[in-house]
Amino acid sequence: MSNGNVFKQPKPFYLIFSIEFWERFGFYGMQAILTVYMVKILGMSESATFTLFGAFTALVFGSVAIGGWVGDKILGTKRTIHLGAIILTVGYALLGLSASSHYGDTSLIYIAMGFIAMGNGLFKANPSSLLAKTYGEKDPRLDGAFTMYYMAVNLGSFFSILLTPWIAENFGYSFAFGVSAAGLVITITNFIISGKIVKHIGSKPDMRPVNRTHYLGILIGAIILSFISSILLQHLFYAHLILIIVGIIIVFLYFRELFLSHDLERAKMIVAFLLMLQGVIFFVPFLQMPTSVNFFAIHNVSHDLFGFSVAPEQFQALNSLWVMAVSPMLAIIYNKYGDRFAMPFKFAIGMVFSSFSFLVLVLGAHFANSDGIISSNWLVLSYIFQAVGELLVSGLGLAMVAQLIPQRMMGFAMGMWFLTLATAAVFAGWVATLTAAPAGIINPHQTLALYKHIFSFIGYTTAVIAVLTLITAPLLTRIIRGESKETKVVFV
Repeated sequence: MSNGNVFKQPKPFYLIFSIEFWERFGFYGMQAILTVYMVKILGMSESATFTLFGAFTALVFGSVAIGGWVGDKILGTKRTIHLGAIILTVGYALLGLSASSHYGDTSLIYIAMGFIAMGNGLFKANPSSLLAKTYGEKDPRLDGAFTMYYMAVNLGSFFSILLTPWIAENFGYSFAFGVSAAGLVITITNFIISGKIVKHIGSKPDMRPVNRTHYLGILIGAIILSFISSILLQHLFYAHLILIIVGIIIVFLYFRELFLSHDLERAKMIVAFLLMLQGVIFFVPFLQMPTSVNFFAIHNVSHDLFGFSVAPEQFQALNSLWVMAVSPMLAIIYNKYGDRFAMPFKFAIGMVFSSFSFLVLVLGAHFANSDGIISSNWLVLSYIFQAVGELLVSGLGLAMVAQLIPQRMMGFAMGMWFLTLATAAVFAGWVATLTAAPAGIINPHQTLALYKHIFSFIGYTTAVIAVLTLITAPLLTRIIRGESKETKVVFV
């Protein structure tokens, strides 16, 4: 048991925290306005936009396994972070050019999204992998460190989500996307200047001189994959097909390792897989924020917050605000009572809060004014529930992998966790299309009825699943702790 001082972390933690802050600043600033840009500026329908955004998000997270493998086996964790940040910068710059009246070209947005997906794939898994290597396997600070690390994600997203919609409205989308590029430039500069802090931390390739042939090969491969991704985004059937094939291969490789393991190690891997499946279910409603919930705010929520006029896209910052408020408290609870609050229970309770986040919007719809508009206070409350659920599932997903997966599979399993996000993103895109109003329907009363129906379906479905996860949580906890004799007989 730790002394409860969650802010007392080793020096590498703070560098990794700052790197993640600026990278997420860039990503979430882009995400906050991308779907609105597609609908308002490019003239795409809401339905087509949500499907495309779901496929893009799937590529963003589906490619993380590639970055985890490159970081573990080829270039090293730190070099892969640096290369991923460079490619992300190029992607955001291209996105800014696509929105420019001088260089604007609708085909350029797909190339930009391809580079963002690949750059994120190289970058995303490696800061968390580097963080895991900073602590020992049984260090009691691990859960708290990952929760505070997750706070960096939300701190960066909070400021960028407030900033980019305002810049887009007042100066244009090209400048707004340029802000995302600036965030990555700061990330690169910070890592170069302060990299010596993590000099002795990393994967095996980090401890060897850089292999220029390998580095050049990965760079060329990343560029080629970026263009392939842009093509897939224009042919979504093939994008979805590849995701299915990749998912089947990764699950096969995971179970091959599982059956080669024994006793408690095997049992823990089975529990980890079940929790990843729960993660897929959790992320489908969670990923409604930049799509259906965002457009719900545009169509049916009062555009003011705490007495101030706001752009509807800025409501997304509420999630980050509440995560920052709650995460230190949860981190302290984990540090003091972590042994009594097992991971399956955290995931199950997170699912409960996820269901509340949609059911409260359904409740709010009953109090809409004569114009079909609800108070923004209902959205504030929804985001509180979503934030707590996020911290209990998404915020601890990487810690779950670190606790339950053998060290030899750490990079692979980190990438596999992000594959749950990729899978959920596709389903989330399809679910979001159900909220897209048919052409010509702009009456707030009609859109409110549609949102109320779909949000009820999401909320009640998630609630039923939450109950099931609560029922199974005690069994999964006993399996993790090696306390269930019956389970041991089944899995050995």
